[in-house]
Amino acid sequence: MLDLRRHLNVIHALIIRDLMVRFGRQHLGFVWTILEPMILTTGVMLVWSMIREPVIHGVPIVAFVLTGYMPLTLWRHLQTPMARILRGNAGLLYHRPVSHADILLARSFLEFFSTTAALVVIYFTVTTTGVIEPAEDPGLAMAAWLFTAWYFGAMGLAIAAATEYWEPAEKFIQPAQYLQLPLSGVFFMVDWMPDYAQKLLLLNPSVHCFEMFRAGFFGDTVTTHYDPLYIAAWSVAMTVIAAAATYHVRDRIQTS
Repeated sequence: MLDLRRHLNVIHALIIRDLMVRFGRQHLGFVWTILEPMILTTGVMLVWSMIREPVIHGVPIVAFVLTGYMPLTLWRHLQTPMARILRGNAGLLYHRPVSHADILLARSFLEFFSTTAALVVIYFTVTTTGVIEPAEDPGLAMAAWLFTAWYFGAMGLAIAAATEYWEPAEKFIQPAQYLQLPLSGVFFMVDWMPDYAQKLLLLNPSVHCFEMFRAGFFGDTVTTHYDPLYIAAWSVAMTVIAAAATYHVRDRIQTS
């Protein structure tokens, strides 16, 4: 119990340090951790509402964009900052209480909580103003959000290790993300696709994350396809891979 408390205190201190380094001298300070994902999602919602029809396949376009771009923002925030994060914070490892896991978890928690706060602010703004209807099943939407964080967070830890083993791996992260976008579930729902395409798309775990999130928002008004056990199985596998890779890479950092 004491060891767990110590790790939690270290993670808390690292989060505060990261906030100070990134935002401490800016005018809005820590608020930017929430404003950044809000600005992206709100901007995309406005653009799509102006260039597309108000309803697409029976789904309001603003709600469709919200349920696509907020999980996408969480995905990006849990992966992109993880490249070379251990090497960039290697100096912290001279402090005896700080471990590699503390550094990785602190950044993951910071990105998760800031993006979640942005989701909450946007959601209550658009629902209270009547722009979109409240979520049909908030519990299901929340579960999908946590599954999304788990799956992509584990991938982010794997990225942190991969970029330490092989430095050029950092250059492939954003291109790989862009290549995944058309098949990720951001811009479509599985039920809109032909049967043969549905089977192929559902092999991708991220599609299940987006479908489950939208099921929580739209309920029975749309047909969704997802399997929580499938997401969980992939998340467990990614967590094991990331934990093993992170464990073995620590000696590489210390000796470099």
